[in-house]
Amino acid sequence: MGKKAVEIANLDVGKLIEMLNAALAEEWLAYYQYWIGARVMEGPMRSEIEPELLLHATEELGHAELVVNRIIQLGGTPILNPSDWLKHAECAYETPNDPYVEAILKQNLTGERCAIQRYEGIARYTSGKDLVTYEMAITILNDELEHEHDIEDFLNDINRMREDLLKLKMD
Repeated sequence: MGKKAVEIANLDVGKLIEMLNAALAEEWLAYYQYWIGARVMEGPMRSEIEPELLLHATEELGHAELVVNRIIQLGGTPILNPSDWLKHAECAYETPNDPYVEAILKQNLTGERCAIQRYEGIARYTSGKDLVTYEMAITILNDELEHEHDIEDFLNDINRMREDLLKLKMD
């Protein structure tokens, strides 16, 4: 624990650690959702989308590392058992029962939008009170917004491809 880290945080550190542990659980679930979804995914544009989802998975793992380090700096204990992830996470893990690429992307989009809310909440809670956590939350928030944009672009491309195929059928 960093005594100065706790001292300079002008907020309820216990509440912040709870928020960070929820974020940690969500990052692990997001990592797995991206990783397994990329592996089982089927359908059009799979070869273009799979590497991007695996990159997102790696970035989610990096977020987990940032969050766990901050929890420890603040004198907290990170979630130690994976069986506790679902108990702490507010963002749902969606099992990729439908491997169609569009279904996988929509599941990941839901997860990203939840993560955006999570880090926006952490940023608002720490703004002007805990600059280190605030900066971390803003950095991760930026990544999550980029992920949302990437997924929306893929979904738009799939919709456009569908529309183009329908036009060809009609001609």
